[in-house]
Amino acid sequence: MSIRTIDRNFHVTGQIKPAAMQDIAALGYKTVICMRPDKEGFFQPTFADMEAAAEAAGIKAHYIPVVPGAITPANLAALKSVLGTTSGPVLAYCASGNRCASAFEMSKQG
Repeated sequence: MSIRTIDRNFHVTGQIKPAAMQDIAALGYKTVICMRPDKEGFFQPTFADMEAAAEAAGIKAHYIPVVPGAITPANLAALKSVLGTTSGPVLAYCASGNRCASAFEMSKQG
């Protein structure tokens, strides 16, 4: 898992596995955001599996599925809403982390 810092409280990474949630919690994350639609890639865990693993690790999970290359106003509004109600560092993931970083930057622009 390669985590990139976008700003002090928003970090991104590529696809993670349910077993990684304990390590993510140990790093201090209290919130994860999945921005990858279910069934986008082979062997990708479902959001339901990721959410269950996050809950078991004491992490809140949010699902904002973003189709590659098609970030919508609704995606940005959902991201703003989640970020507006969380405190501390957030880890967002998709296939590579790039979609999450782009959505974050776009959400700051209004």
